[in-house]
Amino acid sequence: MATEKLSRILFAMILISAWVFGSATSDGAETMKYKFYTWVNKGEVVPIPDVEGHTINFSMRGAFYVFENGEIATINHVGVGDTVKGAGTFMQYVSLKFEDGSTIIIKSQGTVGGYIAAGSGGWTSEIIKGTGRFEGIKGTQSAKAKYLPLEKGEVGPKGYGEGTITYTLPSK
Repeated sequence: MATEKLSRILFAMILISAWVFGSATSDGAETMKYKFYTWVNKGEVVPIPDVEGHTINFSMRGAFYVFENGEIATINHVGVGDTVKGAGTFMQYVSLKFEDGSTIIIKSQGTVGGYIAAGSGGWTSEIIKGTGRFEGIKGTQSAKAKYLPLEKGEVGPKGYGEGTITYTLPSK
C-alpha cells in the first residue's frame, strides 16, 4: 500500500511539474508537443517513525513520448520524495532519448499535496542538458496526465497524458 502511494506521488510529480510551471518566454522559442504513456519500473517506500505517515520515497519509471511530428522518444525517470501522508517535497530527473541518440535531461523539484490531488502541488521543471541535435538546449517542460487503476502486482500506476517542451537552441 505504501509503494502504491509512493508511485502515485512520484508519477504525479512528473506530470504536474510541467503543467504548473508553464513555458519559456524567450524570443524564438520552439515547442514540441507530445502524448505519453508511463509505467513504474521500481519503487521503494521507507517509513520514518517520527510522525504517522512519514515516508522517504524512491521510484524509477519508463515511458514513451510520441511527438506531433511523428518522432518518438523513450524516457527514464528517477525521483525521490519526502512526504507525510502524501504531502511534501520531491526532486526528479527525466532523461529523454530520441531515435537518433540525441537526449534531453529535465530536472523538476517542488511540493505535492496529499495523495495526488491533481494540481495540489507546485514546482519547476527545467531542461538542464541536451546532447546531439539538442546540445546547448535551454527551456522548460509542461505536462498533465491521468492514472489508470493499479492492477494486482504493479508497483505503481500506469498513466497517460500530454505535454509540451518549450526550448531554444544556440545559434549555429
